Amino acid sequence: MELSTAQRRLVFAVIVFVLAGLGVYLLDSAESGSSASSVGSHPPTRHRSTSPPASPAPTGSSTSPPAGSPPPGQIPDIYQWLPFSKAGLASAASVTTRFGTAYGTFSYTEKTSTYLASMHGLISTDLSGQIAAAYSAPGVARQRSSQKQVSVGSADITSIRAFGPTSITFIVNVTEKVTATKDGGQNTTSYAVTVTGGGTNWQVSGIEYESAGNS
Repeated sequence: MELSTAQRRLVFAVIVFVLAGLGVYLLDSAESGSSASSVGSHPPTRHRSTSPPASPAPTGSSTSPPAGSPPPGQIPDIYQWLPFSKAGLASAASVTTRFGTAYGTFSYTEKTSTYLASMHGLISTDLSGQIAAAYSAPGVARQRSSQKQVSVGSADITSIRAFGPTSITFIVNVTEKVTATKDGGQNTTSYAVTVTGGGTNWQVSGIEYESAGNS
């Protein structure tokens, strides 16, 4: 069914609201228990001192309800307009936050294979190779070792950038709490993370800085 401009705005507004609550729920659960096909060709370098990209200013929302809105207090079933179910979206979001947490967690004592093992089952084969190359790059590995960097990561989904029948791109804030002999501290970077799949089976197939998709 072709959606009107107003309906599309309503869909995205409700999605953002749902994801905000979903992200908090998924992160709390994890802590207590343990265009749409666009994919970045190279993951960001695993480098502690890289400055986070500037995030674009949030788009202002209209103060007037869009045409065709449901009566006050009635929430529409947005999933009738989307190519995935509520369970599918929850699964994709869970994979994304688990990946983001693993991506931001590392130690200077780890081998590349150990770092990648924390993402086993969450990432595609191609992305695994790209992350391995970035993590083991001589300059990056040397700095990580010389500064004795140890990072504990966490991830928080802030919005959906794009979606299609077999992919969803989330905007994710990955926070690294780093202890090191130099330049330690907390660093939060915003990434565009793309998952591909369907139903409740998803894998991360791409990661790039959020700003890369805005140029």
